[in-house]
Amino acid sequence: MASTREEGSDELRDVALLPEPPRGPLWAARARASFPWRELALFWEGNDTLRFKKTVFSALENDPLFAPGAAPSVEKYQEVTFLRCKRVFEYDFLPLEDALQRPERVMSLIQCLSAYDLSLAATFSLHLLTFGSMIYTSGSERHLKYIPEILSAEIFGCFALTELSHGSNTKAIRTTAHYDPATEEFIIHSPDFEAAKFWVGNMSKLATHAVVFAQLYTPADQGHGIHAFVVQIRDPKTLLPMPGVTVGDVGRKLGQNGLGNGFAMFHQVRIPRQDLLNRMGDVTPEGTYVANFKDVRQRFGQSLGSLSSGRVFIMAMTTVNLKLAVSIALRFSATRRQFGPAGGEEVPVLEYQMQQCRLLPYLAATWALDHFSRSLFLALQELQQGLLRNDWNRQAELGREIHALSSAGKSLASWTAQRGIQECREACGGHGYLAVNRLGSLRDDNDPNCTYEGDNNVLLQQTSNYLLGLWARRRQGGGRIESPLKTVDFLDACADTLGQRFAVCSPEDCLDSSVALAAYEWLVCYLLQESHQKFNQEKQSGNSDFEARNNCQVYYCRSLALAFLELAVVRRFHEFSHQPRVPPPLQAVLRRLSALYALWSLNQHTALLYRGGYFSGEQAGKMVESAILTLCAQLKDDSVALVDVIAPPDFILDSPIGRADGELYKNLWGAVLQGDKVLERASWWSEFVNKPVVGSLKSNL
Repeated sequence: MASTREEGSDELRDVALLPEPPRGPLWAARARASFPWRELALFWEGNDTLRFKKTVFSALENDPLFAPGAAPSVEKYQEVTFLRCKRVFEYDFLPLEDALQRPERVMSLIQCLSAYDLSLAATFSLHLLTFGSMIYTSGSERHLKYIPEILSAEIFGCFALTELSHGSNTKAIRTTAHYDPATEEFIIHSPDFEAAKFWVGNMSKLATHAVVFAQLYTPADQGHGIHAFVVQIRDPKTLLPMPGVTVGDVGRKLGQNGLGNGFAMFHQVRIPRQDLLNRMGDVTPEGTYVANFKDVRQRFGQSLGSLSSGRVFIMAMTTVNLKLAVSIALRFSATRRQFGPAGGEEVPVLEYQMQQCRLLPYLAATWALDHFSRSLFLALQELQQGLLRNDWNRQAELGREIHALSSAGKSLASWTAQRGIQECREACGGHGYLAVNRLGSLRDDNDPNCTYEGDNNVLLQQTSNYLLGLWARRRQGGGRIESPLKTVDFLDACADTLGQRFAVCSPEDCLDSSVALAAYEWLVCYLLQESHQKFNQEKQSGNSDFEARNNCQVYYCRSLALAFLELAVVRRFHEFSHQPRVPPPLQAVLRRLSALYALWSLNQHTALLYRGGYFSGEQAGKMVESAILTLCAQLKDDSVALVDVIAPPDFILDSPIGRADGELYKNLWGAVLQGDKVLERASWWSEFVNKPVVGSLKSNL
């Protein structure tokens, strides 16, 4: 499969970096690829990122602490997850300078840890990239003392926002922080058990410190809204709770049980005044509140930016889940032979159109969402760096845009992964249901991503509210619609866009993502106009703003938010795949991936496209469907090589049916025979031998 271009490049000669996959049943499928897979890997990741990931993967594979084993108890799983997390810090993959200045390294490490075990990735991310990042970006110089302790894991952190009775409605949280000028301390207090911090990752048995969100009050009960505080909840030397803190574990979950989710109540816990994270506002020793923002919009934008980081990380981790599932299912499908022409050999199930259309759109989605999540993470880093420079105006706008994108992005990515993993499980038949092949654990571990950092349906309201707010300001004479990342700039031409119609003459004309891109722009404009009109109708009927927004969600605002985010993903991947620097051997495959994801996603909105008049006649829908089938057929022979680009090493993938050699049955048979006590007689065998059949049943027989 190697090309002349591969052999002539100094970078591509590094076989140690990108070793040839082992020969075996998958070799024939790899040989049919239309592109040089090494060249795509280098273009997609870059030499530096590939070397970094190889360093991480090699370290894990060669460390006995990371050796695979039988599923442990929840307590043991959390213990080994912490030990592995601590070992990751000992490897120093992310020195302080890299953690602060090289966001691509941060993202790469999260992807590596997610591929190995999502519980490990979540534990690490919550400590370093949520707790640590919150202190670094929302605090000031007086809080930098925590950073070395965080990087060395001398203290371990968590992010305590959600309460037992309040999750999505963060403004209504009830934990309080009253300032006492006599002692220059804040008093952190939970008024009752419903105000207990709940579902907090890392809090259950591990965290020593928490960033706690509470309602800040200065003397005379002056409220200043939600602020963040650094609160010590355990003694790092004993892991016993600090005085006044009740802390524990919420219990066994449906998945991600290596991550300890906990709860905490605070009983008049006093902390120093300096432990208020004071970038939004501060309190003087005498008790005077000092706001650091000129207006509420700036303060709100900074808050939204800070709260977006968890959603961006979930986007990255859930995309890794989908990447693993697709890698397993496609390698399986290329080697699993069933049926065939009469008198002929059985054919790989990937040759069947149904299998292609079940799996290849999710392969395309993996590439598109991976690219989008990485680009959004870089934008988040830009936001945080700008806040550190006190660039309030632009950063407030950027914070609102990232909040809208990450809210819908987390929803789209986690839902796509959940549906995709289930489809991959079913596409692998009964073998996919064996736990040893990992698809079940991927599905269960991904499930909470649909809820963590906000329920997906509730988060979509954040995105639609952002769009409706822009639309309302424009209609009130507020100037152009534009944003720092330019994801909404197309709305400025909404009137012209709504006059356009689908004008494609043949399915072949649909085979570029520009066709779906134009359709998506029309769709978002249409849904924005419909949502705005629906809201006004509700208001004219006498409903309050709250009631009107609530009555606009189904069929309107929810669809608007999803279509907007899909458009953003489609646009980013289209621009990436059509940029001039894409090497000629890679252009066709990347553009097919882009077109397939765009058309497959758009096809889910066919009813709306017809209802709004963009589609007319039966041929429009048929052409899109035909183009999807064509793209699947074109990508079928490239799919195994595309998986080789994105799949981690076999040790990390940890699935007998998904190994790179394609020895499907040999690997699965060996894994089954190596299972615990598979050939031993049942421990309860004597019950079978000695127990008589129940009397009533025996008489009936």
